[in-house]
Amino acid sequence: MSNPRPWHHHLTLDLVLRVLNRTLLHPWVAWIGVLSLRAQVTPYTHPAFILTTAYAVLLTAVAVARVVNRRVAYGLPRPVEPSDEVVVVTGGASGLGLLIARVYGLRGASVAVLDVKDAKELEGIREEMMAGVDYYRCDIGNREEVERTARRIEKDLGPPTVLVNCAAARVNGQPLLSLSADAFQRTIQTNLLAVFHTCQVFLPRMLASPTGGTVVNVSSVLGQLCAAGLADYSVSKAGLSALHRTLEAELRSSGDDEKVKLVLVETGQLATPLFESVKTPNSFFAPVLEPVHVAQEIVSAIDEGQAGVIRMPTFASLVNWYAVLPAGLQRIARALSGIDHAVSGTDKVAEPSSQSPQKEPSSDTD
Repeated sequence: MSNPRPWHHHLTLDLVLRVLNRTLLHPWVAWIGVLSLRAQVTPYTHPAFILTTAYAVLLTAVAVARVVNRRVAYGLPRPVEPSDEVVVVTGGASGLGLLIARVYGLRGASVAVLDVKDAKELEGIREEMMAGVDYYRCDIGNREEVERTARRIEKDLGPPTVLVNCAAARVNGQPLLSLSADAFQRTIQTNLLAVFHTCQVFLPRMLASPTGGTVVNVSSVLGQLCAAGLADYSVSKAGLSALHRTLEAELRSSGDDEKVKLVLVETGQLATPLFESVKTPNSFFAPVLEPVHVAQEIVSAIDEGQAGVIRMPTFASLVNWYAVLPAGLQRIARALSGIDHAVSGTDKVAEPSSQSPQKEPSSDTD
């Protein structure tokens, strides 16, 4: 029997900030304070009125700046009608991908799930898949299979308008010197090369469509933090984020960024089997994310026709600042966070592995 979680398990930095953003840090709440002072006939020159008004103006300016920044960075949203969308979800037979597929299946969209699981592994999953969700067995690391499956999807469901790349190889959790070349190659093939294939195959179809499309790439904050014991995973996710940003620049330079919207998702640890060998170093600052919460953010971005970057939990939004810190402060931050001890068995550098490669594991979703 598993140990019960402590009472403070759900008390996280994200929860605290969520409450503040809906109360003390919300512009409308600040303006209510201003109106309350005026209702008491507080003079305009009174320090309390001046400070309260300045605070309300500051919060309003920040809110407006966020809207303007999004518009300048990503342009106008594309029109989206969920029931008319053809959604392709890689790794959609489990975890985050399955949740997204189910949401759009319930909404009446045509959904194609791509995964490597065979019929026996899908016996319990098919009951979870709703009407409108079709399963296509496909190794997305194989270019020929991706092209063949894309033709089948277009014939069965129509031209895809949404592509969600969230298939991922399981975390090996081994030091670099004990990580086999085959395991490293499998991770790169599933987490990076597969996204290259799906983007090259499905993106031209979206560009040719009058409604355009949306591409969602699920990466990880570990692509920037590079924790010990996660060499293959960190390298693959860093490459995925770079691939996404390069594609974003190319669409912008060609003028196609208004037609096809790109969404990059960089998360911390998810509560999926993918991370079963990883323990969060700090549940307050770096809580383990429930896939349903990440799925909600992704679905919301797709429905709004927006491009952008989704970073969860809050610390993921601060990672970019980590790169500008002096090396000494970076080392102190890593020591305090415990990130390099999140994977068990990485405290000592192991000898090079001489074991034969194990059977390739089926891909999971982030």
